[in-house]
Amino acid sequence: MGSLVQFIFRYLNTTENDLNYWGLDYPPLTAYHSLLCAHVAKLINPEWVELHTSRGYESPAHKLFMRATVLVADILIYIPAVVVYCLYLVEGSTKKKVTTIFCILLYPGLTLIDYGHFQYNGVSLGLALWGVVGLGLGWDMLGSLAFTLALNYKQMELYHSLPFFCYLLGKCVKQGLSGRGLLLLVKVAVTVLVTFALCWLPFLSDSHQVLQVVHRLFPVARGLFEDKVANAWCSLNILIKIKTLMSTETQLSLSFVLTLLAVLPSSIKLFMKPTLWQFKLALVNSSLAFFLFSYQVHEKSILLPALPVCLLLSDLPLMAIWFLQVSTFSMLPLLLKDGLLLPYVVTSLAFLYFSLFLLSGLQRATDEQLRLQPYHALFSSILPCLPRFNLGRITKWKFVVSVVLMACLSLGIVVLEPPAQLPDLFPVLVSLISCSHFLGFLLYFNLLQLSEAPARRSSKKSN
Repeated sequence: MGSLVQFIFRYLNTTENDLNYWGLDYPPLTAYHSLLCAHVAKLINPEWVELHTSRGYESPAHKLFMRATVLVADILIYIPAVVVYCLYLVEGSTKKKVTTIFCILLYPGLTLIDYGHFQYNGVSLGLALWGVVGLGLGWDMLGSLAFTLALNYKQMELYHSLPFFCYLLGKCVKQGLSGRGLLLLVKVAVTVLVTFALCWLPFLSDSHQVLQVVHRLFPVARGLFEDKVANAWCSLNILIKIKTLMSTETQLSLSFVLTLLAVLPSSIKLFMKPTLWQFKLALVNSSLAFFLFSYQVHEKSILLPALPVCLLLSDLPLMAIWFLQVSTFSMLPLLLKDGLLLPYVVTSLAFLYFSLFLLSGLQRATDEQLRLQPYHALFSSILPCLPRFNLGRITKWKFVVSVVLMACLSLGIVVLEPPAQLPDLFPVLVSLISCSHFLGFLLYFNLLQLSEAPARRSSKKSN
């Protein structure tokens, strides 16, 4: 218990703990996980975690250990969640389920960030996926528990919180708030509150500690966005210097309002119709809206929309593959800083080839298979005189052009020198191109959810 109390001070600025170097900015479960890894590291080589002297320590053995801790966490949490989801919630043959498992695990974005950038996104994403599995199978208490743990591991899981809330509340209302629905609501509420209390138990004795942790979790002072993230604010900042023209309070208010407006339609639709299909689409729409419009967004936050998009690989292979490819490309400047050019190229090509081949992405791209009926209805209402386009074929060509463009820019950023007066030219181009894609995907997935396109078998499930 003494080491745990001492570890709590990683949230505080002391003579033994410089928050600018060693401070935690994640919820308590990350602290407990880090403490566990530190104890294991100390058993292997105490120099790895020695106070002060271990700062900046690098060695091949230490890097191997760090990657091994990521792998162990994935084996225990993320990979089983993917397997269970595909086996029980993906419809079709065993071959289709195994193929989907393989393609989800092959997604390069998560692999490059966790094993190259040395993070544990697989833990929070895995716990969130266990939450999806729980709700999808009708185990609402398990789903609530798993997602609460995910939220207590990384606060960015707030990107997924509205769909979980709207799905469960909609289900309670549907069952009747004077009967079974009220009982379910109470059980879910108790599960969430007890889980939060247990996770925060070491901090609850001192309100100052709780406030300090919350302050570390939401670092407003860092600004509206970081580096060249592919969201709306960074793209708009090229033309209008938002950070300079607006106060921090105005930036916070504006990002809050726009994020709320972007997530509201899909959240209301999910609340009115709490089905698994609606839930998965709402997860995409909510997390993508948060990424594009919320405050203090980092490049790797695109992994949060990427998770629910992975869950659509068996339903909408071409659109899911396209999104996942763009999401990896959007992190290219960050990956280059970490010296991950070769892994980026190899994993991206492998994912593109195997996913297109195994999931028949280019073959399953008709208007009906891509659920493009809402676009036909939209075009017909605006311009009724236009002939009916083959949107499936147009989408395939747009996909090919997009992949070629990303490949050319990936090559250019490595071999070409930017003009002296535009040193950030290539990172800015990556950000702009990726952001334009994400805005298009946000429109597509929202229209798909709000129109409730037909021929979706999983939409029969209401749990």
